[in-house]
Amino acid sequence: MWEKILDCDRKYDGLFYTCVKTTKIYCRPSCRSRKPKKHNVEFCFSTEEAEHRGFRACKRCQPEIDHSPHVEFNQQVISFLTDHYQQKIGLEEVAAHVGMSPSYVDRLFKQETGDTPRSYLEKVRIDKAAHLLASTDQTNLEICLETGFHSTSHFYKVFRKHKQQSPGEYRKEKGVPRHE
Repeated sequence: MWEKILDCDRKYDGLFYTCVKTTKIYCRPSCRSRKPKKHNVEFCFSTEEAEHRGFRACKRCQPEIDHSPHVEFNQQVISFLTDHYQQKIGLEEVAAHVGMSPSYVDRLFKQETGDTPRSYLEKVRIDKAAHLLASTDQTNLEICLETGFHSTSHFYKVFRKHKQQSPGEYRKEKGVPRHE
């Protein structure tokens, strides 16, 4: 478990908690606070257990809250990106929507989701394109433009990066007649 704390691994949040004997504070494994010395740490498997042992919740990572402290922010950004994926969206538009600076939005979204807003938008567009390729007889160009890509070469490059095949190969694999 110690390695998970050093790595700030979010996958283990909620599975166990780090209790620091010297400060009497308990944290999530992903907490970004300064790491305690290994001999000052014990582990609990619930917030109730930690509090029963006399530890209080970290103010930084808020382990007593079942969700991320930035869940509303994430929902706003994700909602904006999925609602406007067909348009040209820059980080400035996303930041204006949530009322924060572009650099802070980029950093916080990546910290919370593991993706930048741009890479998340790319995934949304590719998922929509894959759905259209598998379920319609639209041409690749029509799908490219409908999903917010403004260049077919960029569309093909990004599609191959995410799906490890071209749009035509994907469509053929799904059994839909090919259109060019």
